[in-house]
Order: sequence, then structure tokens, then C-alpha cells
Amino acid sequence: MNAHVENILFNAENTALLNQPTDADSLKAALRTLGGGVSIITAGEGETRTGATVTSATALSVEPARMLVSLNRSSSTWPVVERYGHFGINIVGAAHEEIANQFAGRGGLRGPARYRGAEWTTAVSGAPLLVDAVAAIDCVVEEAIERHSHVIVIGTVLAIRLGTGRSLLYQDGRYHAVA
Repeated sequence: MNAHVENILFNAENTALLNQPTDADSLKAALRTLGGGVSIITAGEGETRTGATVTSATALSVEPARMLVSLNRSSSTWPVVERYGHFGINIVGAAHEEIANQFAGRGGLRGPARYRGAEWTTAVSGAPLLVDAVAAIDCVVEEAIERHSHVIVIGTVLAIRLGTGRSLLYQDGRYHAVA
């Protein structure tokens, strides 16, 4: 069923919503209402390191241990993940807002410059991991599925490191600390 038809069926009893368009801006507005856990995806080595802040990292399955992340194909992160075949998922907390902003591209930092101001270690796969992350998950790429503007990356989990604290959430354009 296409989105337009579902929208009409979904709103059959609420005529006020019938006129809501199903365009990209409307979808973004709807998704901004959904809070998501903040993770920093890291990949590469040395001067080829890069990464991105995402709310799209999630478990695909726990047995076998597989993670899923959606990366924009035009980002600097996807080509590095593809080249090295690894990625780290760094689940961050309230103390990591500045580093999350750096990896989100705020301030114009790119590549290895995004790693400034934090302590990093190298995972089994070779991916960089944030030393004081709430949790860090080391993955190798099992499969990459290109769809539209993004790549759905499925990773085999090699190692997990649990830190302390609670994860940071992102909703409506702002970070929120979990109490």
C-alpha cells in the first residue's frame, strides 16, 4: 500500500489530518516527535577516520548478535565503513553532547578532526571506540543494502564494552538526558 493510501485510511475518522501531505518535510516533522538514542558511528584508521552522529543504530537480533545502522550514502562515513568493513557504535550520554555535535558536523569539523577532545581506543575490528561511552559495540560489516539516499548496514558484533551512565536522547532538534 502506498503512503498516500495509508494516510487516507489512517485518517478516515480524523478529517483534520486528511490534508497533511506525505512529502519529505512532513515525514521529517513526524519523525522529530520520536525520541531516539544517540550513537556515534566511527570507522577508519589514522587520518582516514571519520564518523557520524545517528539515532538509527539498533539491534537487528541478539542471537546471532547483529546491529543495524542507516547511513546516508552521500556522507563521508559510508565510504569509510565500506572500505574498512568495520564500524563502532558508541552509545553516548549527557556528558558527550559536544562530541556528538562534532560528529554531527556542527562546527565544520571533518574526518579525524571530529575525534578531538575525547579519548579513543581501537577495537578488535580496527574501529575507533570512545573510551568513556555508555556502551560501545564493535562490528564488522555483514551486509550493506543500498536504498534511496541511504545504506542499511548490518554488522556482526565482535565485542561489546559496557561503561556507566545513561544514554542521551535526541528529539525535536534537541538532546535530552535520561533521568
